[in-house]
This record gives sequence, C-alpha cells and structure tokens, in this order.
Amino acid sequence: MRPDFFEISSLTNCKICPRNCGADRSSKKLGYCNSDASFNISSICIHKGEEPIISGSEGICNVFFSRCNLQCVFCQNFQISKNNEDVINHQISLEEIVNRIKVHLDNGCKSVGFVSPSHFIPQMVAIIDELNKLAVKPIIVYNTNAYDKVETIKALEGMVDVYLPDFKYFYNELAKEYSDAIDYPEISKAAIKEMFRQKGATILKDENGIAESGLIIRHLVLPGNVENSIKILNWIADNLSTTVHISLMSQYFPTENVKSHNILNQRISETEYQSVVKEMENLGFYRGWIQELESASTYQPDFLKNHPFDFF
Repeated sequence: MRPDFFEISSLTNCKICPRNCGADRSSKKLGYCNSDASFNISSICIHKGEEPIISGSEGICNVFFSRCNLQCVFCQNFQISKNNEDVINHQISLEEIVNRIKVHLDNGCKSVGFVSPSHFIPQMVAIIDELNKLAVKPIIVYNTNAYDKVETIKALEGMVDVYLPDFKYFYNELAKEYSDAIDYPEISKAAIKEMFRQKGATILKDENGIAESGLIIRHLVLPGNVENSIKILNWIADNLSTTVHISLMSQYFPTENVKSHNILNQRISETEYQSVVKEMENLGFYRGWIQELESASTYQPDFLKNHPFDFF
C-alpha cells in the first residue's frame, strides 16, 4: 500500500521534506520552498554530461523541478533553484510533461532523471505512474541533494532504479551557513544509508553499459573546505563501504551570488582537489569518477536556453 505522502493531496499540509513546513501548497500561503501543488518544471532536456554510466551516448532525459528545499548560497543551478519569483519556472500539465519525456525516450534515451525532486515527490510519482500506464518503463534516476526523509526513500524502493545523491556537508555549522539546513549532515547520512541498504555497492548495467540499478554518491569539493570533503569520504568508508561508487567533482564555479564571499568567491585549487583525491585513494575507494580541474569552465548550464547543456 502506498503512503499518503505520494498523493498530491498531501501537499495541503506539506511535510514531504525535512523542513516540515506544514504549508498548504494549494493556497497562497506557501512554505520554505515557495512551491505550490502544481507541476513546476524549469526544464525537460537531454543531458549528456552526467557520469558516463548515467548519460551513455544518448544522454539522460532530465526533468528539472524548480526551486529547492535547500538554498545553497553557491548553487550552480541558481537560475532555477532560487525560492523567489525570479526563478525559471513553468507550470505545465502532466500530459505535456509525459509527452515531452516520451519524445526523448522514443529517440533512444533510456533513462529519466528527476533533479531536485525532494519537494516534489507526489508530482514525480504521478509522472512515473503516467509513463507506466503508457507501457513506458524507463530507468528512473533520483538525482537529489540528499536532504530527504528516510521514510520517503524507503517508500521509493522498487520505484527508483538509480540513486544519485549529493553528499554535501559533514559539519552542521557549514550546512547552516551555506544551505540554511543545520540538520543536513544527520538527514543526509540517514537517507544515503537507506539508499545503500536498497542498492548496495554494485551497479547493474545493460548491454550498453548504462546503469539500470545502483547508487552513486556525488560530492562537490568546495574551495577552502578540504577537511569537510575528507570527513565525508571517511564517513562513507566507515559506515557504508569503500566499494561504493563515488563521483568526486571539481566543477565548482563561483557564481555572481558569492562574488563577495571571502571563501566561495574562488575556484578550488589543484592542491585542494588532489588532496581529496589522494584521501579517496588512501581509503581504498576504487569505483567512480574524478574530474579535470578545467571542468569548472565546462559545466555551466544556461536554463534560459531550450537546451541548457548544449555544450556537450
């Protein structure tokens, strides 16, 4: 039996994410994420720049929800993630969403990724249900900031094929300062533990090397915060496994929003990134991906375009 929070009607007393606002999203009194109960989409597009076993040669059809239940001051997708009226946001029907996804699937894409879905779980479930009614069963990728309730992740077992969480912070103070979420470390650890319970460390792939089931933990190394990254890697090694797939990202780029910040207003240095890579190797991680430092100049989407990632 499905939980009540899979239903859009649950958004009249919204407690879908750890913020527990209790907002009535069917009214004008919105909660922390400033999102209503509609299908709020910023972009539906093909993305070929995810991890190789996620994108493959055809790319993944990513559904970008607007706004976010975290408000990271350095967000690379700030055009669509801000919880204000300037955000790129389209309220479109379920039918149109499904039709647009289906076009990409019909053109050879095998996977659908839901990006920043934590505050739109009922809408995500509705989209998946509608695809299944059409006998369309793509690989479902849950691309999350990991600020998710454990009960949500448990309920998604059997529906989500690949979990793609971003493990951001080990320190509570850092989570509060950068993302206004002092409880992020505890919340994300519990959520990722549940993802690991469901999927383990092995990624199952199809004949073309595309991930069909599994877990990939992403971590973006931030300037001036090497110790945070090292602590996260040690926690994963101690509490999950060194056989889990890690995507260690160097693509941080300082946006205009942090140009006056004395730490985040710069890119990470080669020394910083390589010290985290070395720790990953010393701990025994051997599955996953690292990036070239030049990726900071490459992975900059523009959601004002129909194809935000047309540089791939």
